[in-house]
Amino acid sequence: MFRPRTQFPWSRTLLRLFALFAVLLGVQAGPAHTAQAAPAFKVIAFYNGTYDAAHISFDHEANAWFPQQGAQYGFSYTATTDWSQLNTTNLANYQVVLFLDDYPHTAAQQSAFQTYMNNGGGWMGFHVSAFNTDSSDWSWYHNTFLGTGTFQTNTWGPTSETLKIEDPNHAATAGLSSTITSSVSEWYSWQYDLRQNPAIDILASMDQSTFPIGTDPNQSWYSGYYPIVWSNRNYKMIYANFGHNAMDYSTNTALSSTFASAQQNQLVLQGLRWLGGQSGPVTPPSGSATGPIHGYGGKCVDVAGASSANGTAVQLYDCNASGAQTWTVASDGTLKALGKCMDVTSAGTANGTTVQLYDCNGTGSQKWQPGAGGSLVNPQSGKCLDATGNSSANGTRLQIWSCSGAANQSWTLPS
Repeated sequence: MFRPRTQFPWSRTLLRLFALFAVLLGVQAGPAHTAQAAPAFKVIAFYNGTYDAAHISFDHEANAWFPQQGAQYGFSYTATTDWSQLNTTNLANYQVVLFLDDYPHTAAQQSAFQTYMNNGGGWMGFHVSAFNTDSSDWSWYHNTFLGTGTFQTNTWGPTSETLKIEDPNHAATAGLSSTITSSVSEWYSWQYDLRQNPAIDILASMDQSTFPIGTDPNQSWYSGYYPIVWSNRNYKMIYANFGHNAMDYSTNTALSSTFASAQQNQLVLQGLRWLGGQSGPVTPPSGSATGPIHGYGGKCVDVAGASSANGTAVQLYDCNASGAQTWTVASDGTLKALGKCMDVTSAGTANGTTVQLYDCNGTGSQKWQPGAGGSLVNPQSGKCLDATGNSSANGTRLQIWSCSGAANQSWTLPS
């Protein structure tokens, strides 16, 4: 039977085509409109970057390290040398302010910062951000906020030290052991005893086991109580008395890193997250341990003359917590000090081949792994790190030698 043609099937087909076209458009247009997650909090860091190569080195490190951690832990990081941005309007855009190497010196900037802190803003300061020779230049900041009063003394040269965690219940110290190893820094002391200030919560101090502190006998601490990291209970703030790298000033070469200690990094990151309104422990971002390597006769593995030149001898020497004895045990099997790697000279494999400092190059001559009896084995040669001549005298050169289990092949790595 004949039936008249209807438009319905075509309409349905057209609708399907339009629907398919819309889907295709959506697939192509979708990525252009994908919203990126907003940061959990925003950080702005102020610095000068003009005075003392050790402070400038820290500024450069901080401005590379914090954005990397922000990408992992969900905060944004803006760094500026324009201190005029320390104003009420601009600070309203940020949850945390950092002072890397100074503090504001104009009345307008000081007023804006004090208002920001009184209104619940977060702050973290490092090293020179507390330094002053006359605390009356900003009494609220030095005497009330930081609680330090005037700078008193400093140690020299820069050293890695053992820090005692004083308040294990603070968010910044969560999960840390009772003592941690700091990165290398110069250390400050202050006019006032922070233990006598009920507003101050000391998070970490110099552990008594770490004395003496410093390598210059005339600028060393031999005893006493020295707070290193603290908070003021009346504000959301943390001050950390580190941020001065060891330097070869003649060549402007950094000999240490403020971010070499995984435990110190954990404290900084957890503190920063607390200031930004976040919580919970973080995994130490370094993935490595930093500190002295103890060896035969109670001596430490040392870079001769604290020189970072290629070919510098690696030796035994009295432990002094200097940068020349601060080794980073990296996850790739390298041992690093002064920015370079412990290296078997000329990639040798024979007994008696000396060990030196050299540019890190990823070769087998720079790989070490723990062996039996506390030994350190160079897998490329199959030999052990050895104190030459079974000697523990200062200056004893380190070499590789057939593994014997002897005491001069036993080493204690930092943890």
